[in-house]
Amino acid sequence: GSVFSRHAPLNSTFMSDGGKNTSGRMWGGRFGVSPAEAFGRLNASIPFDIRLAAHDIRGSVAHAKMLGAKGIISDRESATLVSGLETVLREVESGEFAWDLSDEDVHTAVERRLKELVGDVALKLHTGRSRNDQVALDLHLFAREKAERIRSGVLAAMHALVGLAETNKGLVLPGYTHLQRAQPILLSHHLLSHFEAFRRDLRRFEAAAEAANVSPLGAAALGGTPHPVDPRLTAQELGMKPFTNSLDAVSERDFVLDLLYACAVLGVHLSRLGEEWVLWTSAEFGFATLDDAYSSGSSIMPQKKNPDAYELMRGKTGRLIADMNGVLITLKGLPLGYSKDLQEDKEPLFDAVDTVLALLAVLPEMLRTARFHKGLMAGAAGGFALATELADFLAAEGVPFREAHHAVGRLVRRCEELGVSLEDVPQEEFAAAHPALSEVPEGLLTPRGSVQSKRSAGSTAPGSVDEQLGQAKAFLETVEGYSEGHLSEGSDRCV
Repeated sequence: GSVFSRHAPLNSTFMSDGGKNTSGRMWGGRFGVSPAEAFGRLNASIPFDIRLAAHDIRGSVAHAKMLGAKGIISDRESATLVSGLETVLREVESGEFAWDLSDEDVHTAVERRLKELVGDVALKLHTGRSRNDQVALDLHLFAREKAERIRSGVLAAMHALVGLAETNKGLVLPGYTHLQRAQPILLSHHLLSHFEAFRRDLRRFEAAAEAANVSPLGAAALGGTPHPVDPRLTAQELGMKPFTNSLDAVSERDFVLDLLYACAVLGVHLSRLGEEWVLWTSAEFGFATLDDAYSSGSSIMPQKKNPDAYELMRGKTGRLIADMNGVLITLKGLPLGYSKDLQEDKEPLFDAVDTVLALLAVLPEMLRTARFHKGLMAGAAGGFALATELADFLAAEGVPFREAHHAVGRLVRRCEELGVSLEDVPQEEFAAAHPALSEVPEGLLTPRGSVQSKRSAGSTAPGSVDEQLGQAKAFLETVEGYSEGHLSEGSDRCV
């Protein structure tokens, strides 16, 4: 996080010259006085872009090496710059770097410290480079790193879901439409549906990392530079691809939008999962209980155990969507070339990745440590949730489905009049609803019988779910960073 507040008092050195000297600024030669204090506060990005410091330094190292390789500066000067930058990087990573709001932005801060370390040769570092391609590179590197980190977090959640699905293969619960009990399904089938959503999220973050993996260094301000720089060399040094068009390179923020969109969609998936757990852990549902380590209580009601982490998954998703919308709105009216509006692309991006990483940090273990109440789940999966089984049975006997649907609907209404469930309805009521219901197969009108009756691919039938589980495990074995031990982890804590 930032060591500054955007509204903190300005450092005393910011205006120590009484507003008469601008020599400390990258652009000061054109101006006779320093910026007004209020404008300086508005214009400064150092309160938040210090997060880009390590990326900024690595980009400068690549640029310094290229300047030397192309003879734009001497080999000795290049080596001096690289050595000094590596010292600055160590200071940044150790927390020893002295930040100053008067630096305006992270680039100025790094260059100031570099000059303190290596002298005037530091002034040659900016040859053939603009802050426009420099900040674009910093953001590309940041987005690439965070997309890969979030991808790892999504994988951890996927491992947890597979572990739960494998350990709890026998549990049945009601599936819902319109938040009304619809048909019985296996808990594993339900969990693996979230796995599929996360699988799509995984690909989105991989695509976002790939979109960010382009170096804009060499584009300079917008039209390139007369110096014989080599964008391919700097890109190669950073493990990136070079840009194609210099104007596009400094103007585009599509890679930021790609990452923000991936975060927003993941947030929606986390929010939907969280909503289910809020319901499942309520007394009204009673399907599951969260571990105390992932719950909180009430300041006034001693009995309360609240699913705050899952509620925050719902709540914070609004921020993720707003972060994406904010950058979209910022970009929609900009002409090509750099505009100061682009300073506003960073804080939404920082907020989005921080939010997503915080949510993913708690989700896997929160899933693994939950307890499921199989009796309550199975009980809720019975009753009228089995009505579709009767309609499908009639259709299999040759009765037109619409006729079967109406017949079973009349039977449900009759059960409501009698105050009984489908499992307990008198046999004569079956026959009265439709002659073909005189002999309903034994076991069909049970949650277990319902899931076992399914035959279609991808269904909730035990054999189908086993196949889905096998495919999920095989997928996880193919992705980078897979650990076999993860798949054996899961909650077997049922009561």
